Amino acid sequence: MVEVPQSLVDRLRTVGALKEGHFRLASGKHSDRYVEKFDLLRRPLETSAVCEEIAARYRDSAIDLVVGPTTGGILLAFDIARRLNVAAAYAERRTGGASERAFRQGTVFAPGSRVLVVDDILTTGGSLRETLAALAVEPVVVVAITVLVDRSGGGVDFGVPLTSLAKLDLPAWSAEQCPLCRANVPLVQLGTSKPVH
Repeated sequence: MVEVPQSLVDRLRTVGALKEGHFRLASGKHSDRYVEKFDLLRRPLETSAVCEEIAARYRDSAIDLVVGPTTGGILLAFDIARRLNVAAAYAERRTGGASERAFRQGTVFAPGSRVLVVDDILTTGGSLRETLAALAVEPVVVVAITVLVDRSGGGVDFGVPLTSLAKLDLPAWSAEQCPLCRANVPLVQLGTSKPVH
């Protein structure tokens, strides 16, 4: 039996990664929906299916290297690189909690390498900007950026082509403007199921 391809949004719903409720985002804003990427990334078969979809888009792009930022981007970069039969590299946070990223573990870049940068969820683009900054000092050419979910609303420009498997227009409000706060819906902090007090 041939499997009918599932859209990423349907896949996220199926694995319980697209959540509804009252969430405090990393930005401090509140939203009624949240994508928990690890509910997808903990499932190797589901993750492999989305990585194959991305790899298929770039098979004819002469990619030499796939790069992803920690943490979710590492899993995606590895599997997409495997499918493209190229190397992978990982942009890790610098030690000491600094927000910049670096390539460690003896990573060396061949001059002129054509790089595909991958990540999981795009909201503000912070981790991707840090990854691009780390690549800017290397002798490589960034061909494109691709993400699983773009929830930026089109407000992020990296200066290179950006693609996604899904675009989600998810509302976000300041705490003062949040209708869920006004309705006394319990607020959940990301990374925990406990209500915020």
